[in-house]
Amino acid sequence: MSKAPPYWTKARKHLSKKDSIMRSLIKKYKDNNLTTRKDVFYSLCKSIIGQQISVAAADSVFKKFELACKKKINPKTVSKLKTLQLKKCGLSRQKIRGILEMSQKFKDKTFNPRLIPKMNDEEAIIYLSTLRQIGRWSAEMILLFTYNRSNIWPIQDIGLLRAISNNYKKKYFPPETFIKKLQKRFSPYCSVATWYLWRSIDDDTIQY
Repeated sequence: MSKAPPYWTKARKHLSKKDSIMRSLIKKYKDNNLTTRKDVFYSLCKSIIGQQISVAAADSVFKKFELACKKKINPKTVSKLKTLQLKKCGLSRQKIRGILEMSQKFKDKTFNPRLIPKMNDEEAIIYLSTLRQIGRWSAEMILLFTYNRSNIWPIQDIGLLRAISNNYKKKYFPPETFIKKLQKRFSPYCSVATWYLWRSIDDDTIQY
């Protein structure tokens, strides 16, 4: 099991005290925790590739992309790839443009990921969203999985909304007032609550 974020144990105790559903999920899923690969460029590529396609399709495309990069997914390698090579991986025109533009921005430092740790969550979401193909949901996934921010509550995520509906016996979609109520209850550890809610509907732990 990968090393948990430093706040993980404290967050589990906090959530267990605040919410009985969360307490039962924390007891049930003891086998794993939120992890990070600490590679924001890799994670951003994976996020762009996985947009609007199934998990299985995304895995297939990403494996081809990885081979095209000779397993070196970094700005220098990716920026050298031709449009046709990326198209053969199964990438759409928009995703190709997004990945190539991002590679160039990382190379010439017009986008600097080293600034992100100095930003609060909202500032970081806005900054990440300046990249083509990266919207709010993708930015939140990066903050949660790559930077392990503790209080991300991605309410655009279908899986999270479905998990809330299932666990709290709410209609789908759950009412916005109830989602905000949970956010207040789970803060400052919404990321941990999100992770456990995801686990409740999918045994495979997600990693970007």
